[in-house]
Amino acid sequence: MKHWTAFPHDSSAYRYDNKALKAIWPELHRGDCEPVPQDGAILEAWAAFHAGEFGEAVVLADKLGIAAHAIANKASGIYANYLEEDEKRRIDLFQAAIARAEEAIDQFPDDPNAHYFHAFNLGRYSQSISVVKAVKQGYASKIRESLEATLELQPSHAEANTAMGLYHAELIDKMGRMIGSMTYGASESEALEHLEAAVALTPDSPIAHIEYANGLYLIYGDKRLDEVTDLYVKASEMTPRDAMEKLDVEFAVSELE
Repeated sequence: MKHWTAFPHDSSAYRYDNKALKAIWPELHRGDCEPVPQDGAILEAWAAFHAGEFGEAVVLADKLGIAAHAIANKASGIYANYLEEDEKRRIDLFQAAIARAEEAIDQFPDDPNAHYFHAFNLGRYSQSISVVKAVKQGYASKIRESLEATLELQPSHAEANTAMGLYHAELIDKMGRMIGSMTYGASESEALEHLEAAVALTPDSPIAHIEYANGLYLIYGDKRLDEVTDLYVKASEMTPRDAMEKLDVEFAVSELE
């Protein structure tokens, strides 16, 4: 699609028809706890996402309206994070996803992923403009609020646990342990608790291991480099089940080179 960078790998193994997608759904969505869509059109949009057709997934989801917020926001965030090279367009995608998520929170306050994808895209947007700048603009509290809402509604949401762990680790790294703790409630023990929970909930998820490694490095630096490396190696050796996981695995491989 115009303006959308194509998925750069062979996606034939990730093209699921409706029956196959429903069968593998529990594996593909163990991390975000998204229920199987009852609407065939939303399922079609998810199929595009899993095949690496991120732009098509967003277009299909937006045609369906806010009920398809989760697929639009996940596809936007993953695409912007991994494949969009233009900085302005990347930020525009994150901002559009944040706005869409805010509407979803208003309409579906009991949907964990309305809150989670708000936090996810706001977190990636914050990294794009710099975490320190984002903290000064008050985004840290908004991210935490959305993650807390997600985990209250769905405690076994592995991706939200990962994001909460990184929230604490990023603040410790960028603001320092004392200021991070006193001003923003950043906690080393909570960071580890959430990152470890994510790995326990999704032991075969590359991103859970990658982000656990990133969290350890943010908190401890080279002191736990062996553990960080081991986690990246484990992620790099996993067999991806869809396009997103393929991008995660390839990222892990690139970091080890």
